[in-house]
Amino acid sequence: MTLTISAVLLFGIASVIAVKARAANAGGAVLLFLFGFFTAGTGAYGPIHDLVASFARFLSQLGN
Repeated sequence: MTLTISAVLLFGIASVIAVKARAANAGGAVLLFLFGFFTAGTGAYGPIHDLVASFARFLSQLGN
């Protein structure tokens, strides 16, 4: 059984946690940046989505 979760939901939850914890570091900034692009769906959505998907594939192949 495969569990899938929306990137918007994942980044949204993480963004709320980062804001509540006042995480003002580079990781928090990247998190909020990605959440904004995934929710807005602007013209930059395609390249950013491809970058995040590529990074996710890289992380999944590390365990093999």
